[in-house]
Amino acid sequence: MEHQPNLYIAVAYKLYTDNNGKKELVEEATTEKPFQFVSGFGITLDAFEQKVLPIEKGKNFDFELTKDDAYGDIEKERILDLDRSIFTINGHFDHEHIYKDAIVPLQNEDGNHFYGRVLSVSDDKVKMDLNHPLAGKTLHFVGQVVEKREATKDEIQGMINRLSGEGCGCGCHDCGDDCDCGSDHHEGGCGCGHCH
Repeated sequence: MEHQPNLYIAVAYKLYTDNNGKKELVEEATTEKPFQFVSGFGITLDAFEQKVLPIEKGKNFDFELTKDDAYGDIEKERILDLDRSIFTINGHFDHEHIYKDAIVPLQNEDGNHFYGRVLSVSDDKVKMDLNHPLAGKTLHFVGQVVEKREATKDEIQGMINRLSGEGCGCGCHDCGDDCDCGSDHHEGGCGCGHCH
């Protein structure tokens, strides 16, 4: 089988979901700050990558991913009642970061990083939803491929670094707070992950 080159792809898009019969804009990547990734690294949803791969630079797209191709169903076992004491700093509850609807970075005992959404805070518990925010939803992407070419060695190395936890991997070469990769950083680190 012939080796397929890793492609550098940048897309501008609007992501919509259906919210009780009403189309809701969830996220936008602009042409100035597109979503960027290198194919073949699993950075995006597989179904998203497969839809975008055959589209040429400059061409528009409009497609949907079902919940099964995106983030699956909402799993009730991923909604947890956590002891409020977990969220204390120097003996005081962290009111600044732990409140209803806050998105909180978490880490499990294996050192894996992920995010949870606070559903409620009581006197002794914090109810946390660990499902992806778009679980249970059909995703509707409307946009354009703004760049598509064979990835450079630096871009491929950047992806390898990101996957091994050594930097962002977006090819912006500086992942301080000024990272200009178009990410809103909710996949942990820069990574240009957007929601997918």
